[in-house]
Amino acid sequence: MSLANTAAARVRPTPSAPERAPRRRLQAVPAPAPRRRPRLGYAIVAFGGAVAIAVAQMSLSVLTTQSSYELAALTQEGRTATLQAQELRDEVAGLSSPQYLAANAAALGMVIDPSPSFLRLSDGAIIGEGNAAGSTSTVDAAGRGAVGNALLDRRPLTTDPDATLAGKEETDDKAEEDVEAELPPALTEGLPSPTTH
Repeated sequence: MSLANTAAARVRPTPSAPERAPRRRLQAVPAPAPRRRPRLGYAIVAFGGAVAIAVAQMSLSVLTTQSSYELAALTQEGRTATLQAQELRDEVAGLSSPQYLAANAAALGMVIDPSPSFLRLSDGAIIGEGNAAGSTSTVDAAGRGAVGNALLDRRPLTTDPDATLAGKEETDDKAEEDVEAELPPALTEGLPSPTTH
């Protein structure tokens, strides 16, 4: 090689690393994989699951509705039982009233002594007159001085089923006659009108 070539070779710039071009951000989409045909088994399972959910929801709805009707019926039975219990408490209160007890005692022949006697247990002494009670009572439980009791008006005495606190029960015929006497006359020819001259 000649000197001139060597000098030219030395003067020749050394090749530098090739410059890299900026990498592109957008790339081509790879071709999609071929779609597989859906399997029939998966479709049947999905459809069966949807049907099972619908049936379960409908049955729960029916059971909820049925239980709400049963609850309403039981609530009504509870109210009825409460009302019956209250009626029985009122009846017991009426039957245990002193007026009713005194009327039953009088019907049995018991009398109230005007001067009661007492027995002192410590020494066995009798305090009071010590005489037997008479055949008539000093208090008339069903008399005109008694206060009316609406719970016992029609309640028969235990000793005499035909008697009440008001006295002997009237027969049904007499009660019907009293009701008919209280009613106004029947209108057969229209409304009455006054006669004028």
